[in-house]
Amino acid sequence: MGGIFLKKKATFNYSRYGYYFVAPFIIIFVIFQLYPIVYTLNLSITDLTGWATEYKYVGLQNFIRLFQSKLFIQSLKNTVIIWGVNFIPQLGIALLLAAWFTDIRMKVKGQGIFKVLFYLPGIITAASIAVLFSSLFRFPDGVINNILVSAGILETPFEFFRSKTATRLLVSFIQFWMFYGSTMIMLIAAILGINPALYEAAMIDGASNKKIFFSITLPLIKPIMLYILVTSLIGGMQMFDIPFLITNRSGSGSPDNAITTVAIFIYNQAFTGGRNFNIASAASVILLGIIIIGSRILFRIFKEE
Repeated sequence: MGGIFLKKKATFNYSRYGYYFVAPFIIIFVIFQLYPIVYTLNLSITDLTGWATEYKYVGLQNFIRLFQSKLFIQSLKNTVIIWGVNFIPQLGIALLLAAWFTDIRMKVKGQGIFKVLFYLPGIITAASIAVLFSSLFRFPDGVINNILVSAGILETPFEFFRSKTATRLLVSFIQFWMFYGSTMIMLIAAILGINPALYEAAMIDGASNKKIFFSITLPLIKPIMLYILVTSLIGGMQMFDIPFLITNRSGSGSPDNAITTVAIFIYNQAFTGGRNFNIASAASVILLGIIIIGSRILFRIFKEE
């Protein structure tokens, strides 16, 4: 009897308990992620607006209306422009700083202080940053205007938030300033994960810093580079807080809708005016499609390399 009992105990399957542990995650995912996505897809092909509770299906009419909307097309362009202008220098400068801090030949002193200072903007709330930059560039008595006028660079104060180009550049700079520190930290971690023996062998062979960077460092951190590109693409296409807060905080609105991003367009359609949930949902679906296609292209590019 004892042998039979031990045999049954030894073959007892505990794997089912794993489902109990993942069940909370699955429930949360279904309620807060999967269901909203499916519901949004459903609303995107309906005529639901205002406070109505009933709707009818209209096929692709909402998508056709969006692609005929100049404001939506401009919001797409604005999103791509603002993201591109902030991300390209963000990645470039973060990569240079990461290479600088990890270069064993340079042995930079006070690295910890520099890293904290560079990373600090990333932990400040968007609302605080919007207040800060709105005050700095305020017309006519903002700090920046006072400095520029006092230095003789400008004769009269400049209305930054009335200029299409200045507003876009300002928002792009804020996005860059907020996130280049975290990008730098990820790249530093990636570089430190490379086998030091590779660098030692390269230095023995007399390789220059430039040669080491492009032949060893850059190829080996491509997985992290891909992660940074994809997450930045996702975040950039959903850009909302800084443009929205700057627009409302400055009191000038968005000049010629220069910083109206797709996310702001969706918000305005859904929660202001006629509460066009159908149009907002269709725009969300288009945005999701752009993110998926863009991410897929990035994965393919890095896979081929």
